[in-house]
This record gives sequence, structure tokens and C-alpha cells, in this order.
Amino acid sequence: MTRKVFSQKLLMIGSASVFITMCTPTEQSTVDSDAAEQARLDSVRKVRCPRIFSSAAEFYKNRDWEATVRAYDELTELGCDRDDPQEVYLYYAIAYEYMGEYDSSEYVLLKGLSFLPDNIDLRKRLAFAYEKQDKTSLQMDELDRLSYLSPEDVKIKSDLAKLYGDQDRYDDQIAVLKDLLEIQPDNEGAQSDLAQAYEKSGRDPLDVYESRFNNNPDNVSYGLDYADKLTSADRPNDAVKVLKQVVDVDPSSKITLRKLAQAYDSDDRLSEAAKTYEKLFRLDPRNFRVAVKIAEVYVEDEDYSSAFTWADKAVTLSGEGEAYGAKGNVYYKAFQACRTNDISTDDRVVATFAYQQFDEADKKGFSKYSRSKNWLKDNEVLFGKAQWFMMNSDIKNLGYVKVSNVCYNWITEKLKKEKGW
Repeated sequence: MTRKVFSQKLLMIGSASVFITMCTPTEQSTVDSDAAEQARLDSVRKVRCPRIFSSAAEFYKNRDWEATVRAYDELTELGCDRDDPQEVYLYYAIAYEYMGEYDSSEYVLLKGLSFLPDNIDLRKRLAFAYEKQDKTSLQMDELDRLSYLSPEDVKIKSDLAKLYGDQDRYDDQIAVLKDLLEIQPDNEGAQSDLAQAYEKSGRDPLDVYESRFNNNPDNVSYGLDYADKLTSADRPNDAVKVLKQVVDVDPSSKITLRKLAQAYDSDDRLSEAAKTYEKLFRLDPRNFRVAVKIAEVYVEDEDYSSAFTWADKAVTLSGEGEAYGAKGNVYYKAFQACRTNDISTDDRVVATFAYQQFDEADKKGFSKYSRSKNWLKDNEVLFGKAQWFMMNSDIKNLGYVKVSNVCYNWITEKLKKEKGW
């Protein structure tokens, strides 16, 4: 009985020994097998990777995009991307771009960025892939990330600012443009975009326009923009100061002289407005409308003599209804300013001169002063047959009437007798 038990124990020990002996070599063989497989793959990669890289480069050079993609597929499957992941994933993605497969390009780039998360070139291509797929939100996020990775890259900031503007995200656009202008203070495009962004966001853009002009005082366009904003802000006196600077830069700028004259007019500096319009007329002496404008300013300033000179010049230059209307308005305003309570003969003569000019303007299709013309007739202030009948024989023999009132001393025209008088 004892021997039997002893034999059974020996058998169990032997079996265990065999089992242990069998297990240990199996574990070791697996490790050895993995190492051998790795060595084999490394050997294959050592041979294959350079060849496939060379083929991929040749396919890319020949613009064979499908073959390029197949080559990079094989490179990544073999693990050749470990040696130069930037080159592999960049050109891999670009090949897909040329095939118009931007979703595949996106996939490749995201895989590449898992190895190189801060690679600027890969992220730029990714932003482009998002743009082509209209993934605007992702594109903005990518450009925003790039602006931190490459803070001196002006194009990234410019593209991001434009995208923010297109999406009406003006506060974000303003922030990016300010960063851009820190790098390039003289960037005129960014300055213009910043001013527009301020306006669209509802902020006061005057500081932006002022800074832009002060940084570029020889830029006529910036000066005009700034002056326009000052005028819109009801600051004509400040607009005058800016426009005078612009005129100093370019004395031949017609638009600047016109805006300067308008600013003077808005600031009730009528004499200076008229003189500025006269400078403009000297640059453009055939422009009868400038002569008309000068006449209007002088009328507003109650300088009827100067107003008449320029209105008459406008008629001589053009013969247009607008010029006749301006001349009639000089007479009309003078009549209203000088007339007595009891309408005198001189008043009637001047009123008639005004009516005649307004009537001529109407015949030429210019009806701006029709109400004034009708007022003269309806209020019976014109010189007519009844007034002629009352003239003394000396005047009747001359056949015309002239004014003598000192208020009308600039008028030399004669009112001739009409038929039926």
C-alpha cells in the first residue's frame, strides 16, 4: 500500500515536471518569435521604404495622383511613416487634394497630426481641407490654433480675420486685426478692414480712421475717409483741418477741394467755402456746375454781387436750365432780402428778372425753382403793363427800366418794354 502511494506521488511529480518544462520553452519561443517577426519587418522596411519613397516622389513629380496615393498607402501600412511623418502625410494629403478628395485629405492630415500635433504645414493643409468642404467652424478653429503656433504669420491672421468678418463675428475679427497690426502697423488692407469691422460692430471707428491717417499722412484716400467720418459725426471743423492737410499733399485733387468746400459750408464758414470752390473751378474751368455751386454759396452768404457773377458765368458756359435757375435764384433771393413793404418799381424789376430766368430754366427742363416762379406771379410782384404805364416819358422813350436802389447796385441789366405795354 505504501509503495503504491509512493509510485503515484512520483508519477504526479513527473507530470508536473513535464508540464513546467513544456510551459517555459513556449513563453520564450513567443518572445523570440515576435522579435524575429520585428526583425523581419525591419529588414523589409529597410529595403522597401526607400524604394517606395522614391516611387512616391516620382509619381508626385509626374502628377500621377492616384499612384502617389497608392504609394503612400503602402508606406503607412509598412510603417515607413515613422522615418519622416511630415513628408509622408503632407504629400499624401496634397495628392488627395489634387484628386478633389478633401475628406480623405482631412483624414490623412489628422492621422499625421497624431504624430506631429504642432506641425504648422500639416495644420495649414487641414484648414484648407476644411475650407474646401465648407466646414467653416472647423476651419476657423484651425486657423485660430495656427495663429498661436505661428504668431508672426500675417497671412494666417489675415485669413482668419476675413473668415470672422464673413461670419459676422466682428469682435473676433477686430481682435485678430489688432494683433496683425502689431506686427505690420502700415498694413493698409488690415487698417481698412479694422475700420469697417468697427463700423459693422456698432463701435465708433473714428479712432481707427484717425490712427490710419496719422500713420499714413501722405495717403489722400485715408485722409478723405477720416474727413468723411468726422463730417458724419457732425465735426465739420475737424474735417476741415484734415482736408487742409490732404490738400497740402495733393493740391490738384478735385475731390479733396470739393469736400473741403463742403466742410467749410457745413461749418458756416461760407466765404472760405466759396473761395475753395473757386480754387476747384480753376482746376476745372469748363465745369458750369462748380460755378453754380459757387453762386449758391455766395447767395447763402448774402453776397449777391459775387453770386450773380458766378451764376452768369454758368449760363455763359453751358446755357443749361440749371444755370438759368441759379441766375434766377440770385435775383429772387436779392429781391426777398431788399424789397420794401410797399413793393417798389426796383423790386418789381428784380422780381421780373428772376421770373424770366426761372421761366427759361423751366423751358429747358429744369423745374427746381418752379415754386419760387409761381410765388412771384401769384403775389403780383412782377413789373408789367400797369407799371410801365406809370413810368415817366423819359423812361418810356428809352424803352427800358433800370434799377437804382443801392441794395441792387450790382445789377446792370435793363428790363426792356414788352409788346402790349
